[in-house]
Amino acid sequence: MDVLTRLAHAEATAHTRYGQAGEATQFGPLVAVHAGPNLPLDTGWHDGTRLPTPQELDEFEAFSAKYGQPATIHLLSAFASAALPLLTARGYGLDYLLHGYVRELTDLPASPAFVIRKEAAGAWAALAARCFGPGTEEIMSVVAHAPGTRLFVADVDGRPAATAAQSITEGVAAFHGTATLPEFRGRGMQSALLAHRLNLAAQAGADLASVFVTPGGGSERNVERAGFWLVGARLTFTRREGA
Repeated sequence: MDVLTRLAHAEATAHTRYGQAGEATQFGPLVAVHAGPNLPLDTGWHDGTRLPTPQELDEFEAFSAKYGQPATIHLLSAFASAALPLLTARGYGLDYLLHGYVRELTDLPASPAFVIRKEAAGAWAALAARCFGPGTEEIMSVVAHAPGTRLFVADVDGRPAATAAQSITEGVAAFHGTATLPEFRGRGMQSALLAHRLNLAAQAGADLASVFVTPGGGSERNVERAGFWLVGARLTFTRREGA
């Protein structure tokens, strides 16, 4: 199995955990979730196996309409060219993309100098929302309480400074939830949290780590320095109203 197919399947499988308080269901290759009203997690993930049929897209769009959420699909770039004619014909347009990076769990970095510890879901969500900014409280809570998610906080001089999360599915350790309070930025928090999670993922039996980042940002530079390499992009398509 090539790395993007493996990554797509792991991400789609893991996506179901966000539906624990709402609903998660599958329409052919699309894993659809309703996590809560107006949450960015209310999407469908393409699992990399094949194109959805028109009937499966009908069912996915009906699921989205039931919850009053836009019909939004994530798929990896390896599958975009095949899917684009079908999606375009149904009124989907590209909203945004993130770069996808992976790293094999060999030649691991040294453990970071900062104190990094596990954190309870409620406290982690509150700190992460402070890091990401106003309006992120609900989604950080959903992320924190998702089954199988490991939550970490980095401390500086005994003060909580940054957050990170990790979940492992099918041997792939997905890194997410990484953010730093403004007063601690530029001090290597993200690099430390990357190193910590790489070592823990290997200890837990994963053989591959993955992360999605905004192109050209500081996070992209950090993951490249940590030994990740670019394998493609995650494209997000949303169906236009009235289509």
